[in-house]
Amino acid sequence: MAEDEGFDVEQKSKSQLKREMTSLQDLGEELVELPVRLLQRFDLPENLLDAIGAARGMSSRGARKRQLQYIGRLMREVDAEPIRKTMDDIKHRQVHAAQQLHLIERWRERLLNEGDGAVQALCEEYSGTDRQRVRQWLRAAEQEKAANKSPTAARALFQYLRELIA
Repeated sequence: MAEDEGFDVEQKSKSQLKREMTSLQDLGEELVELPVRLLQRFDLPENLLDAIGAARGMSSRGARKRQLQYIGRLMREVDAEPIRKTMDDIKHRQVHAAQQLHLIERWRERLLNEGDGAVQALCEEYSGTDRQRVRQWLRAAEQEKAANKSPTAARALFQYLRELIA
């Protein structure tokens, strides 16, 4: 009977509306913090993009807070689910890239510390490894370390490992 009179049966509480608005503001703040090249992946209306751009240039805390609230209001007019999905995808890629970078760093440190045993393990783990080049870089890195020179061989080894593991 309530539906016949024009009332919405599943009316949201004031607290629920506030939680949703805060969630949209938080999502808007994440969009503000994103680099411009990543922000282009989102299909956002022009007025929302303008508001995000304006928030980036604000240094005053109060003005920035008001701008984020405004972004939250604008976010109510768009479907936030695709934005959240794309944001989660970006975060997942960043986490994966960081994990891969840590793996490369661990391999480099292991190679520099353990020498030939680590080279053998690397060759077993990654079939395309150029054993001779890796050993040359390790010898050069040891010489650079002994002579207190900049670690160019260690950097070259890191770049090679990045290409090999990626």
